[in-house]
Amino acid sequence: MPQVWSSPVRFVECDQQGIVFNAHYLVWADEAASSWWAGRGVDWPELNGRGLEYVVVASTLEWRSSARHGDTVEVDAELDELGRTSLTVRFVIRVGEGLCCEVRTTYVCIAGGSATPWPEEIRELVSEG
Repeated sequence: MPQVWSSPVRFVECDQQGIVFNAHYLVWADEAASSWWAGRGVDWPELNGRGLEYVVVASTLEWRSSARHGDTVEVDAELDELGRTSLTVRFVIRVGEGLCCEVRTTYVCIAGGSATPWPEEIRELVSEG
């Protein structure tokens, strides 16, 4: 599972105890998603020009431990499931070897405001590596 994104934990992401507020794990997964798509060669600006988009339809989070101010979080991403119009990416958020949170986000391919099958070119790109 390749690391696709990392960042130091900023003060603004933490509560008064220095623990990361839960919503930031979704922000980090979203940051990693951009790197994940790009790392597979998916050119969303070109696809947007053809009328294709993707939208989030669901995210689930499971926490194991907390990231804290001063830590560096690393986010690994991998394809979890590929359906006809949706796909799910699993994000593993950790500090060093310690697992903080797993996020699973499901995206749906959209054209003209409706779900549409993923084009074969995208299916091939996301299925690699």
